Amino acid sequence: MTTTTVEPQAKTLDAPGATVAYDIRPSDSSAFRPLFILGSPMAAGGFVTLAGHFQDRTVITYDPRGAERSTKADPSSESTPEQHAEDIHAVIQAAGLGAVDVFASSGGAINCLALVAAHPDDVHTLVAHEPPLAAILPDAENAKAAVRAIQRSYQEGGFGKGMAHFIAVVGYPGEFPDGFADQPGPDPAMFGMPAADDGSRTDVLLGQNLISCTHYQPDFDALRAAPTRIVPAAGVDAGTMANRGAHAVAEALGVPVADFPGGHGGFLGGEYGQTGEPDAFAARLREVLDSAS
Repeated sequence: MTTTTVEPQAKTLDAPGATVAYDIRPSDSSAFRPLFILGSPMAAGGFVTLAGHFQDRTVITYDPRGAERSTKADPSSESTPEQHAEDIHAVIQAAGLGAVDVFASSGGAINCLALVAAHPDDVHTLVAHEPPLAAILPDAENAKAAVRAIQRSYQEGGFGKGMAHFIAVVGYPGEFPDGFADQPGPDPAMFGMPAADDGSRTDVLLGQNLISCTHYQPDFDALRAAPTRIVPAAGVDAGTMANRGAHAVAEALGVPVADFPGGHGGFLGGEYGQTGEPDAFAARLREVLDSAS
């Protein structure tokens, strides 16, 4: 599919404890509701390809607090889904475009479940793509323990050891067995990660968001009561924690899961050196959004 590059209008806003950067790609068409595309901790730079498929909509993207252009007063502090939700709400209000459609992936999907619970009139349709909600899985205790093991590796050995352990956990195919969290993480060299520890513990994924994101308990009563249409979405990598999170949300809300091409990063078109199936992914997203128009 041919895409059009629209130069984004870069903006910032002040939030409690943070400065949040966001972009608006305006469209001449008013035929479609504005679309907010986001992740966490993935920033706006991860969604350039996907945004380019929606030149007929005004598209908003942003950098979550602590990620890339968005700063935090205390980068060693934890960021919670509730904080992210308030940041996203502030961006929507600042954009002044009314209720938006949202495509939110990974931690961004979790943050937008918090957004809809707190500000249900902000969002018309939420496509919640692969939220890694360890806390609501059938094997929740083992899943949460596996995530805490990632944090242990990070705190004890630094970024390379923490990220290698993260890759092993998020790619695990199925429920986590008893004792999984007690196993050591893999050698960082297996994934081309540095083994040396630079001493920092402020990484936006491993230090700021890992536990609060995966351990979040959505307010399903509030989500059911909201006017927002919530579409849990999952890629083809069945069995991984984030994929199972989408199915767990769907079961809790009593709605079907929308299947999307590719895996967890199916929308990527070369961003951060990763490529999914962006054309097919964007076509599927358009289909899901148009079905609610």
